Amino acid sequence: MKPRTRPLHLLATVISLSFLGGAATTGCRAGKSRPAAKPGAVATPGEGASLEAIAQAHNLDPAEARAALEVYTPPGRYDEFTMFSSGGHSGSVYVVGIPSLRLLKEIPVFSPNTWQGWGQGADEGDKILREGSFSPNLPTQTWGDLHHPQLSLTKGDYDGQFLFASDKPTGRVAVIDLRDFHTKQIVKTPNTISDHALFVMENTEYVVTATFQPSPGGPGVYAPLETYKDRYRGAITFHKFDRAAGRIVLAQSFQIELPPYFQDLAIGGKGPSKDYIFTNSLNTELSTGGNLEGRPPFEIGASRNEMDYMHVINWRRAEALVLSGSPKLVEKGGIKVIPLEVARDEGLLHFVPESKSPHGCDVAPGGEYILTSGKLDPHVTAYSFAKIKKAIDEKNYEKLDPYGIPILNYDAVKEAYIEVGLGPLHTVFDDKGNGYTSLFLDSAVAKFTLGPPYHSAAEGWKLVDKIDINYNIGHLQTPGSNTVRPRGRYLVALNKWVVDRHPAMGPLHPQNTQLIDLSGDKMRLVNEAPSIGEPHNATIIETDRIAAWVTYPALTDPATMQTPAANATKQGDERIEKTADGVHVHMVVIRSQYKPDTIRVKQGDRVVIDITNAESARDATHGFGLHGYNVTASIDPGATQRIEFIASQPGAYPFYCTEFCSALHMEMAGWFMVEPR
Repeated sequence: MKPRTRPLHLLATVISLSFLGGAATTGCRAGKSRPAAKPGAVATPGEGASLEAIAQAHNLDPAEARAALEVYTPPGRYDEFTMFSSGGHSGSVYVVGIPSLRLLKEIPVFSPNTWQGWGQGADEGDKILREGSFSPNLPTQTWGDLHHPQLSLTKGDYDGQFLFASDKPTGRVAVIDLRDFHTKQIVKTPNTISDHALFVMENTEYVVTATFQPSPGGPGVYAPLETYKDRYRGAITFHKFDRAAGRIVLAQSFQIELPPYFQDLAIGGKGPSKDYIFTNSLNTELSTGGNLEGRPPFEIGASRNEMDYMHVINWRRAEALVLSGSPKLVEKGGIKVIPLEVARDEGLLHFVPESKSPHGCDVAPGGEYILTSGKLDPHVTAYSFAKIKKAIDEKNYEKLDPYGIPILNYDAVKEAYIEVGLGPLHTVFDDKGNGYTSLFLDSAVAKFTLGPPYHSAAEGWKLVDKIDINYNIGHLQTPGSNTVRPRGRYLVALNKWVVDRHPAMGPLHPQNTQLIDLSGDKMRLVNEAPSIGEPHNATIIETDRIAAWVTYPALTDPATMQTPAANATKQGDERIEKTADGVHVHMVVIRSQYKPDTIRVKQGDRVVIDITNAESARDATHGFGLHGYNVTASIDPGATQRIEFIASQPGAYPFYCTEFCSALHMEMAGWFMVEPR
């Protein structure tokens, strides 16, 4: 189907209605007076009512009526863009249509999900969660705080093939295959405790993560906080990605050790800066907190310095050092590590002063500028990469940090200093040479022009517009902003607070997304919707650039995407086999039966059930829900799923199809009989 087209004749009719007057309120900055709420359910006049009556019933002013029509995506039509949004502590990615803001799908990643049978104790998802857990000496990690979903790139542009996500509390990275929108791999980043930032290189050669809280050596390694300066370290990790296999290969990955500052957001360069990556940092004070031990609270101790450091890392030179097999490297946690001293001595790492407590590090589409923001400074600082490179070559340093890392001269590398408002965080870009920065304290988005070659020297680096957002905004995103080809058109504000935007449904509020139209000189708020979990960050691509399967090729193993699956069962070959330690069931499901539909085992048997869905019709998914044993699976058409568990308790346990599939869905059931020993 084609993306929807706007009903311009209807739009014109509604906007021209004489009863509508005034301008819409497009959001409120914190501290400003707010519009009167419009509580209560909306009464719809019903069929036959005029457009005027409908607008009056919905209490719409002209701007609201226009916006409603602009974002309306009729049933059966597709949104122009698709947004992959982090679900924060839900552990999932949420797939959202733009401009409708309709929730299209949840992709379970770091947390179990019963709808898709993910991580339910006996399935492939459970195995992936186990293998990617924080430590083998701790329980399987079944919760996550999913940050920074990023799409795979080809020549610096989104290709719609893979999605990656980071997990802040464990330092894990997930690989999601967009052929079936399933998580295929979770990797625990070696030698780290907490990763935050995640981005991919221009051809997805590496999936790169940066630590947030430093570590003395990863899970299981202890060092007293009194030794923080000497024993704790951060890291930037280059996870090698094998696109053909769709997997991260740790044996080909490497890591650069960093000082124990909190490395926050990170991004790869483009064009002239493509051999470098950039990450901001905080806590250059090396504070460890201790507010009950006679030391300042962490947030005070970590905010004393006027400047923190943007890290400038020559990743291409680092990769060459790794590939050369240099004896200066060490093997640690299963990957090659470039020690901090080696990174310093080899000139891999330089620092640039940036406003303190930063939470934004972004590269302009052409790679000429790096932009950072400090939460306590009402400015965005733009650095020229050409000036950074010149300062490195000329050794134009202000001083060295405590670890001997050169700090470049701030005035020598700064390109511009743009006043945007209070609490600047992140910056994204459009296709017209503009930057957009979220303002957490102002609850607003600021629009400013980039310098040459995007605008003339006279027109560049100017604040040109500002729009109020309801309550505190965090990240924001535009289509293609992280690529060499931003699309513009829309901006999504990912807001941390909602308060009175939706009906009260208990103390825990949803968070909020607001859609802003960028097509004109002035930004316009045109839509909003609640979000599930924290919409920490997102990535947006054209819907028609995603080539997802609607069914699997027959007998596919979703875990490996290989056909035929080694454990697939063909129709006519259904059977139950006795094994040395239990029973192996080769099952086929098709409307409306399981074959076999009766499974007999002994108490204590290890049970393996390979289920193949023989359907070829779109949306003909079947479920397998086993009473009592906490076992469920979702088997898509053409796929084979494996379930493994121990029949620990005797009894007669039904199983049934959990996914409505036919007129005889209720009759699609069977028995799992466990005979006592």
